[in-house]
Amino acid sequence: MSVLLVGTLDTKGAETLHVRDRLRAAGVQVTVLDAGVLGSPFFEPEINREAVYTTAGSSLEAVRRIADRGAAVTLAAEGVAKIALGLHRRGVLTGVLGLGGSAGTTIATAAMRALPLGLPKVMVSTLASGQVRPFVGTRDVLMLHSVVDIAGLNRISRLVLDNAAAAMAGMVKAREAATREPQESLDRPVVAATMFGVTTPCVDMARAILEAAGYEVLVFHATGTGGRTMEELIRDGLIAGVLDLTTTELADELVGGILNAGPDRLTAAALAGVPQVVSVGALDMVNFGPLDTVPEKFRGRRLHLHNPNVTLMRTTPEEMDRLGLEIAQKVCASRGPTSLMLPLKGVSAIDAEGKPFWWPEANAALTQSIRNWVSPDIDLVEIDAHINDREFAETAARKLLQLMKR
Repeated sequence: MSVLLVGTLDTKGAETLHVRDRLRAAGVQVTVLDAGVLGSPFFEPEINREAVYTTAGSSLEAVRRIADRGAAVTLAAEGVAKIALGLHRRGVLTGVLGLGGSAGTTIATAAMRALPLGLPKVMVSTLASGQVRPFVGTRDVLMLHSVVDIAGLNRISRLVLDNAAAAMAGMVKAREAATREPQESLDRPVVAATMFGVTTPCVDMARAILEAAGYEVLVFHATGTGGRTMEELIRDGLIAGVLDLTTTELADELVGGILNAGPDRLTAAALAGVPQVVSVGALDMVNFGPLDTVPEKFRGRRLHLHNPNVTLMRTTPEEMDRLGLEIAQKVCASRGPTSLMLPLKGVSAIDAEGKPFWWPEANAALTQSIRNWVSPDIDLVEIDAHINDREFAETAARKLLQLMKR
């Protein structure tokens, strides 16, 4: 069993060799994969570039003949992902470590995203201090900023590469030494729940009830990636029930915020027939970055500085009306037992009387829209409480327990 070390040995050969030697010095077995295409490899890898492109359904000669860097990167990413998956299925892969710029990051992280959660994944990248969602996706990828370009060994690059090797060695050895989780813990059915800072009290109270009933609760931060990850795990058949109390990502998708989870949010459980309790947590807000990043067209809207890096914008009655329609339509498509729960005294910690986002008319538009469009077949529960009140949290948790027992 070994770590798959992914590099382009024509441009990052010396650096890849340095990492390989550090891993070996730490007692970790290494399989080097060359994803380069143009120049000669700096040293001979265990998996050569011809194997990479052949696995992707092409050949090194064909890629060179096309002379299209974008096409080469796409094929290399496909080939490396398939090779990594094959090694994992054979039980001989202990982790993946990659290093590179935009091309190397694209190639290596394609393999990382194809592999299951828990397998160590480290990417040393010149892009790691920027927007990394395309590279990380919904997987547990550790992005390590290279600080300087990966172009030669120097006092800074050596430090970063040494740390990357040490991190990978530590993760691999920790996994090898860890005792297996008790079987009774692994046998507990899994519930997925969605939470935001402004719905934390509600979800924490509900989670305690579900855990006391014998369920393992996975809480997903509703930041776009969190919602996508939850939907993916539901589609994979890993989730027994869903406590989707914080559907705020729908507001970002509708209005144009930065924490959207895409148009498929709130669809996986419905299509899979997984029991779910759905609510409207944090639909009072759309998320942006620092105040100066809020689009000009929204500058006259009701804004709230959550912290220096997050600016919240209050959703309007018109937007809440459209969100009500979307939620009703998606919930009505459910193939399994579903309950839609509405807190009538506020949907977030800052949506309450005297708080910055208190706007009863907007919330009324959401509630009335749901009433108008939801099917009579859907269990619609309205509670005269705030979403963070104990009454609402306990009702939601016990409702999901009932649905799962069906």
